[in-house]
Amino acid sequence: MFGPFLCCGPDHGGGSRRSHQERKLRMLTAWRDGAERQLAALNAAITTLQQQIERDSPPPQG
Repeated sequence: MFGPFLCCGPDHGGGSRRSHQERKLRMLTAWRDGAERQLAALNAAITTLQQQIERDSPPPQG
């Protein structure tokens, strides 16, 4: 009803803002790490597919 940020009001001291920022930083870092893993997997799949295409294509005649 009041949202997840109710604890960050002025009545809860100055440390709650910092702890919120630290939690947010950890969350964003985890998201970035996951995105980097997905990007690495995509790059590997693209490289593998390119190698397969080069291997399976007929040699140029000339």
